[in-house]
Amino acid sequence: MRLVVLSDTHSLHRKMTTPPEGDVLIHCGDFCGRSDPGQVEDFAMWMADQPHAHKIVIAGNHDGLLEHGLRGRYVQFSVESMEAMFSDRGLVYLKDSGIEIDGVKFWGSPWTPAFFDWSFMYERGPEATAQWEKIPDNTDVLITHGPPKGILDECPPYPRPREGMPTHYVHVGCGALWRALTRVQPKVHLFGHIHEGSGVTAKDGIQFVNASICTGDYRPVNPARVVDL
Repeated sequence: MRLVVLSDTHSLHRKMTTPPEGDVLIHCGDFCGRSDPGQVEDFAMWMADQPHAHKIVIAGNHDGLLEHGLRGRYVQFSVESMEAMFSDRGLVYLKDSGIEIDGVKFWGSPWTPAFFDWSFMYERGPEATAQWEKIPDNTDVLITHGPPKGILDECPPYPRPREGMPTHYVHVGCGALWRALTRVQPKVHLFGHIHEGSGVTAKDGIQFVNASICTGDYRPVNPARVVDL
């Protein structure tokens, strides 16, 4: 089974390089640039147009419409209507849920450690531990929006250093997620969120993929990642 993995396209999916062929196309969240139902729909249409037999999507911290919908003076979109944009087009949307495809068990979750007031966030500590205890022990492919601590999770600190000052990178991944991985031992862990960490590595028998398409300055130039199971 060939997995083709994307993340953090931020509404720029039509400007990225066409994803390679494969069996399962997976997006690890942050398909939106802002809370705009039109961006959700355009992304869902684009995903549905891809030739892969199976397509899986999770949300990320920029995809707040999938957490709380949109209520305005003249428009109203429920979370259910946002999710239906995927299901109505044959896409699998996972939110702390899973699916089995040809004997391979996938589990997807959008949550990341709290940072300002973005969406799908939890506090580090007991809340994080409780969140990741939901991952089933028999998961083969784990899909989260954010990385575990110490794995493809380095980025400049916030606030950014002033021009001319040295830039040092810091690890911002989730320690509770790493501890859950040691329990579950999936074959593959797919994520994004930290644009600067885009890449592939392996540790303790697990293959890790940060599939961020956008760079730190939001240019959609990183390649889709391919994983063969």
